[in-house]
Amino acid sequence: MEQERLPRVAITHGDTNGIGYEVILKAFDDPTMLELCTPIVYGAPKVAAYHAKAIGVEPQFNIINKADDAKDGRLNLLTVIDEEVKVTFGEPTPEAGDAALRAINRAVSDYQKDAFDVLVTAPVFKNSIPGFKGHTDFIEQCLNDGNKGLTILMNEDLRVALVTNNVALKDVSEAITKQKVIEKATLLHNALRRDLRIANPRIAVLGLNPRCGEDGELGTEEQEVIIPAIKELSDSGIQVFGPYAADDFFGSCAYYRFDAVLAMYHDQGQTPFKALALEGGIRFTAGLKLVRTAPAHGTFFHLAGRNKCDERSLRNAIYTAIDVFRNRDNYDEPLKNPLPKLYHERRDDSEKVRFNVPRNKDDGNAAAPLRRNAPNNDAEQTIAIE
Repeated sequence: MEQERLPRVAITHGDTNGIGYEVILKAFDDPTMLELCTPIVYGAPKVAAYHAKAIGVEPQFNIINKADDAKDGRLNLLTVIDEEVKVTFGEPTPEAGDAALRAINRAVSDYQKDAFDVLVTAPVFKNSIPGFKGHTDFIEQCLNDGNKGLTILMNEDLRVALVTNNVALKDVSEAITKQKVIEKATLLHNALRRDLRIANPRIAVLGLNPRCGEDGELGTEEQEVIIPAIKELSDSGIQVFGPYAADDFFGSCAYYRFDAVLAMYHDQGQTPFKALALEGGIRFTAGLKLVRTAPAHGTFFHLAGRNKCDERSLRNAIYTAIDVFRNRDNYDEPLKNPLPKLYHERRDDSEKVRFNVPRNKDDGNAAAPLRRNAPNNDAEQTIAIE
């Protein structure tokens, strides 16, 4: 029996002045990781060696120039940057931002050539990369296939997605529309079913205003936008509930009763997640063809080069990316060859005999097709096997 091919996991090195290489090296210090996947680190060998020396690790990289050369059972390092890159631990610099961007750009380009299966990104500092709005936005633009991504912060107990992301607080109210709430909730619902294999997910929707606006006294967004969106989503068969006041919702641990939470803006969702679930938490970009995950934490500049970072978030990001990749295959497999629909158009004489009832001897009229609740028009009648 042919052995199943290990998933190929691309890992970008992140900001080279941060903790990307440290958590990568520590994650693959456990040999069992190489039994789960074939890692391909997109980065710079000289920078990797500098980080390894700083934390007292002897890396065993397999240096390659293209993804096709990656070997199973090895920590492969694909050379994106061969020249010297100055490393200044803990400081954001344009050089570090450029090195991070070059790795991301090469990885997404290789994905479009089917060079690997999933992408895991080490943290970057956005301000070091001009015009960079985040991995999700960057990947959307590169793939340019019309699909929109949705970032889900998650661990075993909590999953949080946002209606608005990276929007100034003064602009949040205007940015929240009924259509946007419906769009994000639908993306979240689909990801829970297809990517995480939750058959009938329950989603909690948070309000925008304190105490959900108190019937319009503290704001009308709940009445005019959020509640109508929840109703339309419920009518379409998606299980959404709310709106809930965020302070009471998280304070009473109500999130345990739901499969995911849809927050209205950045701090409303990110702050409770990082307070409750940062350790080991991850970011998962749903909605795109490319499976992308990342640690939930940032560059941790204050810890860079000091051998004090915990690699669990990166490990969990790798585990989740592999799980999602396989879940999608399992979910999509039965849909590849659906049973054909059986149909009968009333005016198709060649098929009439199958549906005709015996003609009454005393009835001079032609026999009519036997149908239940038939409409009074000539529309095609369909019998479908779902």
